[in-house]
Amino acid sequence: MSLLEVRDLHVSYGGIKALKGISFDVEEGEIVTLIGANGAGKSTALKSISGLVRAVSGTIRYEGEEIQHLDSQKIVARGISLVPEGRKVFPNLTVRENLLIGAYLRKDKPQIMSALEEIYELFPRLKERHWQAAGTLSGGEQQMLAVGRGLMASPHLLMLDEPSLGLAPQLVKDIFSIIERIHDMGKTVLLIEQNANAALKIANKAYVLSTGEITKSGKGRELLDDQDVKDAYLGVQATGGG
Repeated sequence: MSLLEVRDLHVSYGGIKALKGISFDVEEGEIVTLIGANGAGKSTALKSISGLVRAVSGTIRYEGEEIQHLDSQKIVARGISLVPEGRKVFPNLTVRENLLIGAYLRKDKPQIMSALEEIYELFPRLKERHWQAAGTLSGGEQQMLAVGRGLMASPHLLMLDEPSLGLAPQLVKDIFSIIERIHDMGKTVLLIEQNANAALKIANKAYVLSTGEITKSGKGRELLDDQDVKDAYLGVQATGGG
């Protein structure tokens, strides 16, 4: 049994079909990536899993149980955390306050404090700036904060929506090495990313999404060498979400 199983998922926005019956699996302990052009339906897939968008039909099973009918708070409580596209930090709150908001469903105060220290270890920059308003951080620091906040929920499955979007090339490298470190900490990661090259290099498994349908799947490294994927996604990197 996979940790996450998505089967024949259909999602529409005002009559426009965003997802047309996609199916994919995330095994425990994997990094899985969904790649595709802007508007392919990648973000919609993550929003459906996290309960922010309701599917028209299809099933989403997490640890064997259907979750497509649950609200987003219950899904977070089950162990799924979404780091949204565009970071969405609370600009007027401090770094520390933003991180603690990530743990709002947890009641275990000593473990929350211990999780906070782990985040500071993973992101020393956030520790240095724990008192600073999140809105005054650089784009890269805000992305670290968004990832740290997602981890504060103590998720089993961490979903990342375009974590490298808008970042300078060196920061993109940093973000991907952080994703690998998070994976090494025992987290399962579902990643959507416009930087297909970087995503495929670290992914155990990858799915190519095109206008709401999965057109290819395979090991990350295999798709890196696939000529169709190279032609479509590994030339000039596209920008923007999906």
